[in-house]
Amino acid sequence: MSKVSLLNYAKTQHDEYEVSPEKMLAGSPKQILSNHFSNATGEFHVGFWEAEVGTWNVNYTEFEYCEILQGKIRMINEHGIEQIVSTGDRFVIEAGYKGIWQVLEYAKKVYVIFEPKLT
Repeated sequence: MSKVSLLNYAKTQHDEYEVSPEKMLAGSPKQILSNHFSNATGEFHVGFWEAEVGTWNVNYTEFEYCEILQGKIRMINEHGIEQIVSTGDRFVIEAGYKGIWQVLEYAKKVYVIFEPKLT
């Protein structure tokens, strides 16, 4: 049976965490992950993410669709190419992306992640 699951920020559990020290470049931003849905295989996830101002290294093993609900983020890839995204922007990050995330203003996004299981 098919099912529709509405994203409801207020009814989703919010888990606070900090960026691991080995990834941190500047600041010590608190982050909040509010995972709304994960499929049975653990390959597909949908939810909300929030972060305070700070800068850290990223290494994507997953594909991620993002919609920025609030704030401004600078992304600098491993080749030094920079892109700034802000409220209202929608974009996809491909698996294999390496670089730096710099939250310039408190940020909140909707994420949709797909990370295929390796067999």
